[in-house]
Amino acid sequence: MDVVNLIILAAGAMLVISILASIVSARSGAPLLLVFLVLGMLAGENGLLGIQFDNPDIALLIGSVALVIILFDGGLRTHPERFRVALAPAAMLASVGVILTCGIVGVAAAWLFGLSWIEGLLLGAILSSTDAAAVFSIFQSQGLRIKDRVASTLEIESGSNDPMAVILTITLVSVLASSEVNIDGWIVVHVLQQAILGALFGYLGGRLFIYACRKLPLSFAFFPLLAIGASIVVFAITSQLGGSGFLAVYLMGYLVGNARLPQVIHILRVHDGLAWLSQIIMFLMLGILMTPAALIEIAVPALILAAILIFVARPLAVFLSLLPFRFPWRDQLFISWVGLRGAVPIVLALFPWLAGLENQQMYFEVAFFVVLVSLMVQGWSILPVARWLKLEIPPEPEPDYRMPLDMVPGKDVLEVAAFKIEEDTPACDHHWDEISIPEPVEFVGLIRDDVWVRRVTNPLLTDGDTILVMARSADLRKISDVLASNGTGKRMKKNIFFGDFVLNADVTLNDLSGFYTLREASGENNDVTIAEVITRRFRRRVVVGDNVELGDIILTVREVADNGDILKVGVKAKG
Repeated sequence: MDVVNLIILAAGAMLVISILASIVSARSGAPLLLVFLVLGMLAGENGLLGIQFDNPDIALLIGSVALVIILFDGGLRTHPERFRVALAPAAMLASVGVILTCGIVGVAAAWLFGLSWIEGLLLGAILSSTDAAAVFSIFQSQGLRIKDRVASTLEIESGSNDPMAVILTITLVSVLASSEVNIDGWIVVHVLQQAILGALFGYLGGRLFIYACRKLPLSFAFFPLLAIGASIVVFAITSQLGGSGFLAVYLMGYLVGNARLPQVIHILRVHDGLAWLSQIIMFLMLGILMTPAALIEIAVPALILAAILIFVARPLAVFLSLLPFRFPWRDQLFISWVGLRGAVPIVLALFPWLAGLENQQMYFEVAFFVVLVSLMVQGWSILPVARWLKLEIPPEPEPDYRMPLDMVPGKDVLEVAAFKIEEDTPACDHHWDEISIPEPVEFVGLIRDDVWVRRVTNPLLTDGDTILVMARSADLRKISDVLASNGTGKRMKKNIFFGDFVLNADVTLNDLSGFYTLREASGENNDVTIAEVITRRFRRRVVVGDNVELGDIILTVREVADNGDILKVGVKAKG
């Protein structure tokens, strides 16, 4: 019993320390996943607690379940606009990009470690995928919002390139484990099987779960638990039948997250915590599994391999994969830099270990070392690189708190939202009846000085108030433009980014020339709108943050409709 209590104490203490370490991470800028990995190593065999753990079967089980929860959560938070903007380039990166990375890193690994070309390709396959957990968590923890095209490409790629890496890894492990395996045509068939079955079961699982949410008379507290169980079941069935379970789970999460269900808000809240818990447990476990002393022996060649991966393989794979899509060089450079490696390569390195291959320990140690370098070098620098490349855009305003009303039937989900009024809030110092909101909204209540103000119908909103409103979920974004605040500093940054003036996109160049010098736009017909000018310059779907220089001004896209039409444009003087 004493041993059990000590294990529980150690587990609880490590979890508490990991959560508190997020404060240090936020202040220092260190990637949280790196902190969790280091804490795991400190608790391991050569660390302070001296925990001995060398069971790859349990590690693979824990890692797989954690990745299911993380990928499902990533799918839940992926908006359809992401796919409309970046499905094709992300698909190229998740397939061609992974294969190119595998080949380049594989050749380098064979040379550095004296391996056969198949063994080198296996190490390349293990390191070939970016990690959705690493990408999602760093963006979220640093509060980073970048241009939609870049963010969409990175998120879809990191959520969908795991199947290709898994397929390549399993195939090469099979080749090394059995000399009778014939790989002619097998890899192509295996890839198609994984992709088709993964997409099929992900779609069916998502639709079935949505149907269950609409029909089952369950308490709202049970739906997040049902989502966890359903995602694990879909993953297991898909994998058992030869499909990509990770792809199925991501697609299922996407379908559920974009269904008009009142339960989705509850599921998102619970899964946010579960995704972080999964990352903490997974990285702590992988850190404990690694013996730090073993990293010293392979440090030099592994560091060179990490440099080749970061500075050669990833950029080449990105530039060649995105060549047909004419991405700006800034976008390509940032996508190259954010090819973070996280838990997935370390989990994939367990496959050679489980198969009993020669050099099994070396695969795990090299993968672990490369992930450490990637998190330290790339993860630590994402925010400054995004700002240097001018890809960061101001955050969208949103409610401070929102709660769906599950008793309301129909497709238009109603929510009660709370907004904290601050000095820079557009509605501040205005009576409720004076506020012009473009969407239907009902005033519910007011909290002032932490006291619920009763019997008030037309309050004067002042700094420090919290206003409660009821509206449709689909309308909250536009309502937030009036009632929410991003904070004074962020609001100033928004004005600096977009400019002090906002124009409707249907304004013509002729109208604009009355206020600004457009001498560099002489090639344009002055009867065209600024929306047409921007669309012609980009020749692809325009996203928020895209800009063009027109004479002495810079036009920056500020608002885009769901169908891709430009609605609002910010105007800023050059220089």
